Amino acid sequence: MKKMVKAISLALMAAAVLTGCGKDSTGTEAVSTKNAEGRYDPVLTIRIAKQLDENTGRYGEGEDINKNSMVDLAAEKLGIKMETILLGGDAGNYDTKLRLALTGSEELPDVFPVYGTQMIADMIESGKVKAIDEDIEKYMPDRLKEIYDKYPQTFYPVIKDGKTYGIACTPFLTEGQVMIIRQDWLDKLGLKAPATMDEFEEVIRAFTEQDPDGNGKKDTYGFTYAGDSIYNTGWVADPVILFSANAGKHFPGSWQEDENGQLVYGSIHEGNKKTLERMAQWHANGWMFQEAAATGAWDAMMQFTEGKAGIFIGRPWAIGSVRDVETVCPEAVIKAYPNILQDNGEPSYQSAQINDGWLMFNKDFNNMEAFFTYYDWIYDAAFGTGDFKYGYLEGYDYDIVGDTVVYDSQLFDPPVTDPFMPGKSTVLKNTPSIDTMQPYMDVSTGMTPETSAQIKAAADFKASPDMAEGYVVAGEHKDELFPNLFNGEPTATMKKKWEQLQTMEKQIYTNIIYGKEPVDAFDKFVEEWKNQGGDQITQEVNEWYQSVK
Repeated sequence: MKKMVKAISLALMAAAVLTGCGKDSTGTEAVSTKNAEGRYDPVLTIRIAKQLDENTGRYGEGEDINKNSMVDLAAEKLGIKMETILLGGDAGNYDTKLRLALTGSEELPDVFPVYGTQMIADMIESGKVKAIDEDIEKYMPDRLKEIYDKYPQTFYPVIKDGKTYGIACTPFLTEGQVMIIRQDWLDKLGLKAPATMDEFEEVIRAFTEQDPDGNGKKDTYGFTYAGDSIYNTGWVADPVILFSANAGKHFPGSWQEDENGQLVYGSIHEGNKKTLERMAQWHANGWMFQEAAATGAWDAMMQFTEGKAGIFIGRPWAIGSVRDVETVCPEAVIKAYPNILQDNGEPSYQSAQINDGWLMFNKDFNNMEAFFTYYDWIYDAAFGTGDFKYGYLEGYDYDIVGDTVVYDSQLFDPPVTDPFMPGKSTVLKNTPSIDTMQPYMDVSTGMTPETSAQIKAAADFKASPDMAEGYVVAGEHKDELFPNLFNGEPTATMKKKWEQLQTMEKQIYTNIIYGKEPVDAFDKFVEEWKNQGGDQITQEVNEWYQSVK
């Protein structure tokens, strides 16, 4: 691959000479065709947008977002040049530029990611994006159709009047959260990892009152979590499992079906009242993080890193992020466990993330076949096929040292610091993935690593076995992940009332936990939530749900 990359610039220079007297074919100007080798000729340009350029500072001399090894490789192999014409800088700036494109103040790219459902609705309403139902049927490769068929709910936000106006960005089931515990504290106190709410209480009490770090000071507590927004972070320092232990799938912040198939809002489910009562007792006793209400997820997780808290809930990769606890407490041992069960013995549940944004298409873009050719090509890295068995570019996102494939750039030959990231130099934010958990499960059963994902997992079992085992735990419990079933444009009443209702929800949950209001205040909150727009929102949400199912 290194030799291939070096040859690309020469090939492109030759192509430039041949086409220098005219324009490259673009998505809105002409339809390029494939030659006998399956390459578009002349080179076809697809104009794209990116929220930000994460390779800033990583480019080689003479390279930039539109001139680098990954962009050049697509032009060399496919005859497709991806040209970024709209670049944000952060989420807010990107959305502003997209809105300017809607007014004509900025040029609307051929293909662009959208990250909010209101923006999706505005794009569709503007008439500047195209329905792609026929294109999906005609041009999307079967292996990608199989992926999208697994996640039909990802189409809900981009469906309007029976037509589909985009596709989710590389949908897959992101790894769930696990219970991450100081195993050395459990061992010292003769405890086992909790499997129920009662056992969870026993452990966090012991972690607070029985000096698990052995320093003779009352400077530890059981559980850290984030409480600066609704009580469902979805990634780290998440207390949502505690609520699910009493409310099942109707945990805070999520819309799920009731027994009649109607969507209901989890935060008003009576089971959450029981958890609030329990958490209020724990807070009063000092058994959990006392400043959670004003602390975000990352900072709450750092309470574990600093050796203060003994349990937090987060995705398996978070184990690597709290590794510095070993510098504070050299004897620290970190271990991932399944989350606690409901009292009835059923699992507790949590939010599932299955995509980050959607791709939409300019109504004048005429090269959908070329787009799907490119999209399928970059998916080779996920399937371990074609040009990308181990990764995109040898020496960048992987290297072969001797006869070993390595992914840690410090182990490259020669070692590389902050290498260019080809997976962030496509129309997507990251390299596509199919399943982040299964490769770890495969390796844990003794399967010989063959795909890039399995090779990476095997390397993690050597370098960070506790994190790798966390992915196995998450994989064994992937059925406990529930995506929010309302992912459409905010309803008419939501636009007027939702911010107020969210503020009320956050305030009552926090006040009950902090002992500022009795637990029965939850009942009044539910009544007020319904009367102040919640019932109307629920009706509107279900009208939307019936229209897209």
